[in-house]
Amino acid sequence: MLRNINSLIGHRIHATDGELGKVDEFFFDDKTWLVRYLVAETGGWLSGRKVLISPAAMKMPDWKAKTFPVALTREQVANSPDIDTQKTVTRRHELELHSHYAWPLYWGDGFYAGSMSGGTLFPPTGEQEGKGSAGRPVGETHLQSTRAVTGYKLHAADGLIGHVEDYIVDDGKWAIRYLVARTGNWLPGRKVLISPHWIERVDWETSEVFVALTREAVKESPAFDPSRPVSEDYESDLYDHYGRPRFEDAVNMTAASRGGKR
Repeated sequence: MLRNINSLIGHRIHATDGELGKVDEFFFDDKTWLVRYLVAETGGWLSGRKVLISPAAMKMPDWKAKTFPVALTREQVANSPDIDTQKTVTRRHELELHSHYAWPLYWGDGFYAGSMSGGTLFPPTGEQEGKGSAGRPVGETHLQSTRAVTGYKLHAADGLIGHVEDYIVDDGKWAIRYLVARTGNWLPGRKVLISPHWIERVDWETSEVFVALTREAVKESPAFDPSRPVSEDYESDLYDHYGRPRFEDAVNMTAASRGGKR
């Protein structure tokens, strides 16, 4: 199901032996737009420390109770690498984290590439120093914070259309399907959806997103009601309006252009 990320902030996170804390924000991969971690605010039991939890550790959420059960113990979390989520999370940090929890790696070539459900459980010798097989570097991290990117300006091909206000995420694949844009004075009272597949580039230094759409096309797009779930019919109308391939087709096309990596 598709859900807006802002509605998930504050959901409780339950370990196998007690509560861990609550959802504070999410980190996503800016190349694939897949959610890689949720950031948990632990509160008093861990002195307010924030910790990263991979979707690989998540069980079936209880949406009515607004809770995320995870296959972790409080002791595991307490002993996890202390990573400052307010600073850049490096690949070395990720390697330490994944090694501690025995989570699969999601980056790299061949066997190590893929989503959170694939890859190897333990980094081989060398990756602890930031190197992959045959001594090759494992690459730079591409993690971005949903909170930090909120507020970025969104530009069409011919002008400003608004700013990022929220995200629509697939709660099964943990893929960001859309950015929710508030259009401000240009289209008062309107919000529109922008797929990451329509983004030409993001300027992380100036906090701007540039999309391959015209302002007129955005203005005439199917009305989006943020109070209602995004339905398959609405998505179909949206893709038809822009003349763009459906989400799965776009994912497959992007994966093919990268040689099968996702």
